[in-house]
Amino acid sequence: MGFELTGKDYADYIKKAYELIHENGDYVTELDLATGDGDHWSNINMGFEKLVEKSEELGQLPISEEFKEIGKTMMAVIGGSSGVLYGSAYLAAAKAVKGRETLDCQGVCDSLEAMLEAIISRGQAKEGFKTMIDSLGPAVMAYKKGISDGISELEICEIVKQAAVDGAENTKNMEAVKGRATYQANKGLGHLDPGAVTMSYQIGTLMNCIKEKINF
Repeated sequence: MGFELTGKDYADYIKKAYELIHENGDYVTELDLATGDGDHWSNINMGFEKLVEKSEELGQLPISEEFKEIGKTMMAVIGGSSGVLYGSAYLAAAKAVKGRETLDCQGVCDSLEAMLEAIISRGQAKEGFKTMIDSLGPAVMAYKKGISDGISELEICEIVKQAAVDGAENTKNMEAVKGRATYQANKGLGHLDPGAVTMSYQIGTLMNCIKEKINF
């Protein structure tokens, strides 16, 4: 078994992630209005919409250059802290896989880990703060463990996807440490973090795309 994720494959993933984010606009906005200012979905949707517009151009780039272009685009287009965090994440991923035309299993893990570290550093946050890190962090940990344990790439995809979903779900039990939700009396307790939810959409979609590429 094995797979190679090309620039075109990643551009196709961007389109599918956008579709999922776009169709869940009302739900994500409702989550955000409960704890924040309600603009997370519109910001993230705008960023992915721009990437879809550029998808043909992005798909022709080597994966490391594509990540760099995605990062620059997200930083320019997405408003608020999300733009800086997503931009920093993709620029860090570009450095982590510098010079690579495609990504294999370890390459995808390296890029996700670089994204996580960049978001933690730039956002001055960590797991348990009720942010997108609470979805991405468990997913990266599950990915690294799956590789270390030598389980199949297909199983890794399922485990990583589930870890991201469970991580987002767990934000319901957390009190916000940063952001607008900290001003609420209950600090957002009982509500899902919208950033973690949209992150789980992206990771789940990426894992589904990888599964389609695995050679048996």
